[in-house]
Amino acid sequence: MTARNKSAKRLGGRSSSRRTSKPIKTKELQSSAPARSKAQEAYDQAAHQQLKLYEEALALFQVQKFNRARPLFVRVLEGVNKELGDRARMHLHICDQRMERYTVPQLRSAEDHYTHGVALMNLGRWDEAREHLDRAHKSSPKSDHIIYAMAALDCLCGEAESAMKNLAIAMQLRPENRYLARNDPDFAFLQEDPRFTEILYPERDTASG
Repeated sequence: MTARNKSAKRLGGRSSSRRTSKPIKTKELQSSAPARSKAQEAYDQAAHQQLKLYEEALALFQVQKFNRARPLFVRVLEGVNKELGDRARMHLHICDQRMERYTVPQLRSAEDHYTHGVALMNLGRWDEAREHLDRAHKSSPKSDHIIYAMAALDCLCGEAESAMKNLAIAMQLRPENRYLARNDPDFAFLQEDPRFTEILYPERDTASG
């Protein structure tokens, strides 16, 4: 075999080796990239939902509605964001302390019973709250804020008819209660009821007529 043939054979061998070597795993990289992207997207979505829960719980906490804030903070603890979970745990501890340390003040006037009734509503002790709001109402039957609180309590208890009746009276006594009720989360139970919409937005009927 000549030197030229030997050289050609060696070159041919190297060329064959190149053809049989494995290419860069481009397809594998492409297939793994969407997987990482989907995982990140799922995490971001879960974190966003957790943040919304935390903000909702914090808003209730700031107005001392501890009984309603507490279960939301518990759900935040189960979320993906550890920092939010730590914050929720701190507020959850405060909720428990506030609910345990609540003491009954001396009640004399309608305002005393009203204030106490609202505080009991915020703690989720609705039967006791109703008792004190009823006492407040008997002592001051024309106080719109007491009747408004009674409407809110009715709504929290799922008593739609009584809630709308009391709310209508409260708005007759003080029309500004209509605007207050529009953004009051205590009336969330009635948001889908068309009768509730008619009470809160009478101007819509006037415009349509």
